[in-house]
Order: sequence, then C-alpha cells, then structure tokens
Amino acid sequence: MKAILYNNSEASSLRIGYAPDPEVGEEDVLIEVAATALNRADIMQRQGLYPPPAGASPILGLEVSGVIIQVGNQVSKWKIGDRVCALLAGGGYAERVSVHQGHVLPVPDHMDLLQAAAIPEVFLTAYQALVELGRLAQGEHLLVHAGASGVGTAAIQLAKKIKAHITVTASKGKHDLCLSLGAHVAIDYKNEDFLEQSLAITKQQGMDVIIDFIGAPYFESNITALNRDGRLIVLAFMGGYQTQGVNLATILMKRLHIMGSTLRARSQTYKTQLVSNFYNFAWSDIDNQIITPVVDSVFSWHDIQSAHQMMEGNKNAGKIIIAIKEQP
Repeated sequence: MKAILYNNSEASSLRIGYAPDPEVGEEDVLIEVAATALNRADIMQRQGLYPPPAGASPILGLEVSGVIIQVGNQVSKWKIGDRVCALLAGGGYAERVSVHQGHVLPVPDHMDLLQAAAIPEVFLTAYQALVELGRLAQGEHLLVHAGASGVGTAAIQLAKKIKAHITVTASKGKHDLCLSLGAHVAIDYKNEDFLEQSLAITKQQGMDVIIDFIGAPYFESNITALNRDGRLIVLAFMGGYQTQGVNLATILMKRLHIMGSTLRARSQTYKTQLVSNFYNFAWSDIDNQIITPVVDSVFSWHDIQSAHQMMEGNKNAGKIIIAIKEQP
C-alpha cells in the first residue's frame, strides 16, 4: 500500500512511498482511509522524540476516517461498508489501517469523511482530561491553554455541555473562534497575564480545572491560579519539561491534584472503555450537530510537507486534515 514515509527529522523528508499492508486480527477491522489528521505527536515522532508504542505501526497518524473493507472473525460491532472514524496508536498516514473494533466510532450521516477525521484523537483526549481526570462539574471554572488547538476546541465544546465557566488562552486572532464555540473569556497569552486574569475572573478564588499543553513555563502560574482542591491536567510540554524554584507548599496547602496523561500507549482495554464512555457522553450531540469538530484546513497527502510546516508554525486554529483518498 502507499503510505507517507520519512527518513530524517525535517518536514521536507516526508514523502509518499510504499509500506506493507497491515495485518488484520480477529477483533480488528481494516479501514480504507479517506483522511487522517495532524497531531503534535506526529511532529514529535518525526523528530525522534516520541517513538510509537511496542507493537504499533511505525507509520505516522493517530486517527483516521474511512470505510471498513474487512472485518476479523470475532468482530461483532461493525460490517463491511460502514463509514467510521478511529483512534490509532499509529498507521494513519496510509491507504489502509487495521484497528481494534473497540477503538472505532460511527460517522454521522450528515458528516463527510474529511470532517470526521478531526474527531477521534482530540475529542477523546479532551474528554479524558475534562471528565475522567478533571471531574469538571457544572458551574466550575475551567482554564484551557491553547484554546484554539484541536484539543482546545474540543474541550471548549465538551465543557459547554457540562455547563462550566470556560476561560481559554490563545493568540488574539483566535479569540473569536474560541468564543463562538462557547468560551466565556479569551486571554491573549502574548500580551496578558493569565494568572492575573484567572484570579480576577474567579474573584481571587482560582480555577477549578486547568488543561495545559505548555509545561514548565506555565507550571508555577498554573498551580497559583488553581482553587483549593483544584486539578491540573498536563497533556504536553510544548514549552519544556524542566522547571525549578516552584513552591511545593502551594500544592499541599491547596490540596491540589496534578495529573499527567497520554493516550497513545494506553492498553487496548482502556481505550475501548474510553471510546465507549465518550460515545455515551457526547455522541448524540455530535450526531445532532450540537458539538462539531473544528477543521482549519485540508491538505492533499501530496502536500504533507506543507501541512506539517503549518502546524510547526502554530498557524492553525482547529484541526489540519490530510486527504488520503480523493473525495467524490
């Protein structure tokens, strides 16, 4: 099959080549891929900073949409011809991918396959962070850093469903998007102090939940910005992962919960349960177009280099989609 390959850490090395067809296990489905979507993890893997888990495909790509063309002997949930999207541990930048049946979601009738490729990774990551780890409740204050990112735009919509008070950080040009999705306040992180703003918004009480992708530069301000019993969920280290001089007494005195989470290397059983929980929580809203994936742009996989460079330049608001198969 054709797949996107690379031979060094630069985006310029990405190219379409050939890779072995995926094997289909008894509980797997084989998807003819229509589209995949970019994630920061793809860039990190290309740069040698985020190797795939043991047993996962070395091909980039953590989510796809497409049509099922083969099912394993013990598959009970899906049939050939179903339009689906799926969470992957790797392999999405290819014409075909094999995935466990429990990691697959149906594509709503109203949605095209390009848009559906923007659902699995970011919505499952946002759901895991907000609901299963953050335990965000109605009326609580939430701060989402990188609010215009794929996970950020998903988190805003899920938090709106929960009826939380939503604050985001984003560059000024991306504020309107965040506010249109349901954020109540948008902070320009380039020119405003999110700690100062967070305390003002909450009348000096602090945020109940913070979702962070930045890491070290924000860590001390994050824990200072949290309310008593607040929860900080760290999902990435875009700004670095080493910090010093942090007053740990703040964690103790406020009874803070600090959690880090990844999704890619989780067990098959964990992912299956997460997909099921997310489906029960939000899929009717996706089906009814109350919650919708935000697509910034669509690139042909022939332009994969440009797509990676766009994400590396932080130019996207929402998801960057890669069309693998020409759409009718």
